[in-house]
Formats: sequence, structure tokens, C-alpha cells
Amino acid sequence: MKAARRLPRLIGVIHLPPLPGSPGASRFSAVDALSIAGERAVQEALALARAGFEGLIVENFGDAPFYKDRVPAETVAAMSIIAAAIREAVKIPVGVNILRNAGRDALAVAAVSGCDFIRVNILSGVAATDQGIIEADAAFLLRERARLNSAIGILGDVLVKHARSLSVDDVALAIEEVGLRAGADGVVITGATTGRAVDPVRLEKASRAARAHSIPLYIGSGMTADGLAEVRSKIDGVIVGSDLRRAGKAGAPLDLKRVRAFVKAYRRKQR
Repeated sequence: MKAARRLPRLIGVIHLPPLPGSPGASRFSAVDALSIAGERAVQEALALARAGFEGLIVENFGDAPFYKDRVPAETVAAMSIIAAAIREAVKIPVGVNILRNAGRDALAVAAVSGCDFIRVNILSGVAATDQGIIEADAAFLLRERARLNSAIGILGDVLVKHARSLSVDDVALAIEEVGLRAGADGVVITGATTGRAVDPVRLEKASRAARAHSIPLYIGSGMTADGLAEVRSKIDGVIVGSDLRRAGKAGAPLDLKRVRAFVKAYRRKQR
């Protein structure tokens, strides 16, 4: 298997509107729903790339309520088309996250569209989530990545938002499980829900554990331009979506002023 590609450190999230087959797209034909989502995704990708983001990740945010771990064929098809269009539009790394935990589908989409990495919310253990009980399947994902002869990177969440782990509740141990035993190329720590910040005590403990094992650590929720200075020494990267949007609301249109402010704050962090 090829070595995983180097993961970008500043990753902007593209929150897709409802895709064909989801409840939110029921008033549109499948073709129209895909067209709306695809056009918005490419526009956002170009805006984020021009602003200075190092990478992007596209996710089916508008498809709520989400399936647990596999999505319908039309979702895979739509995500593949959109991911390929984004890949053609920008020159920076592109990732795929298919909610809630459709890692198999995300890997397939990334492989056929030429994307660089995927995010898997539950890569290790068992979690009680708003979609029910979800069991991780890192064994399949890593073997499937090898079968596809792919260098797709895998970001795995630890104690992920909108969930409670039934396997481990210690963040340091969770990082070991995800980063070492499950084989993630980087780990993601989040707050309790979308848009909520990571608990500072948990972040400090996570940072020490990640450093001890040389595992890249990302903040994956609740990050703001104003908050970057406080975490600069504790993380390797950040995945940001909500703070880039109007009023800081997930799923809202991009606010270019907020986008530029975040990049500026991140570049200050690097100095």
C-alpha cells in the first residue's frame, strides 16, 4: 500500500445542502438537488482556497437525520460527483466525510474522485449516538484502502461530538486506541456538539497524549478565529466550518469576512 498523503493543517469544511434522497431535498428532483449542492460546493471550495486554506473537507451536512454507517447509492453517487468537481476546481487537498459514520462509503468516494483523505467519526470502539449504537470498523477500512492501492489519509475522531463512547472515556487512552490500534493518520478532538468548543482540560490531556505518540492532533469543532491563540501550542491542525459562516451558524452560507479573519488568525498562530 502507498504511504498516506500528508494531511493539511488548516482545513475548511464545506457543509453541503440536502442531497438527492434526503428529506430536505424532497421538493427537488434528484438532478436539481445535485445541481444546487454541487454549484454551492464548488463556489465555497474556490473561496476557501483563495483565502488561504490548506485543505478542504466536504460533508453531507444537509442530509439530517443521518444513517448510522452506510448511506444510499444516490448519496454515494452525489458525493462522488461533487467531490470530483471540487477536486477539479482547486489545487489543495480535498477530504470526504459522510455522516454519520459511513467510512466505507467515504473511502470509495475519495478513491474514485481522487481525494486525499477522509474523516471517520467512530474509527475505534462502540458509541451511543443520536443514530443509535455504532460499532467501529477500522479493520475493514485499512484493508480496503490497501486493496484499492490508495494513499488516502484517515482522520479519526476521539470521543466524538453528538455521542458517548461505550468503550473508553479517557481521552488519552482514546487517542492511543484511534491513533495506534485503529491506524488513523491523525486524530480529531471535538466539543459535545457541532459548534461547541473543546473543553480546555480535555484538550490539554489530549495534546500530551498525542505528542507522546507522535500522532497529529486536530480540533474539529467550536474553533473560532479569536480562540486560535489559546490552543496554538496544543494542536497540529484545525478543521473549521461553523465560524466561517454567517453568524457562525453551521450550514449557513460562507461569510468571506469571517473566512479571511480565520486565515489571518491562523497565520499569526504559525509565527
